[in-house]
Amino acid sequence: MNKRDLARFKKLLTQQSEDIAGNVRKVLAGDIYVDPDDFPDEMDTASSEVSMQFTGRLREREQGLLSKIEAALEKIEEGTYGACRVCGEDIGVKRLRARPVAELCIECKSEQEKLESRTG
Repeated sequence: MNKRDLARFKKLLTQQSEDIAGNVRKVLAGDIYVDPDDFPDEMDTASSEVSMQFTGRLREREQGLLSKIEAALEKIEEGTYGACRVCGEDIGVKRLRARPVAELCIECKSEQEKLESRTG
């Protein structure tokens, strides 16, 4: 991978990281305690709980993606970005454009998915 591609991926990953951090700040700023007595009926309470659970799942997913982005940025700094974690071969620019945090080449990812489908 050439320096220009690495610079593009670094910029892309940094922007994604900043976007996620901004989303988290927005969600946390709106995070308030909701007293169940404030709702007139059980349906409103249930709706509020579902919404809070959904927000929690989104936070977990964003945190996971943020960790992957940070790991990818570290690999760029180390000079190992774009190498498959399993076989060491180049992941390929097209795959990285589609998924900049990819750690596996397409062949190793396909093999991993086959194993996962067999085991559950």
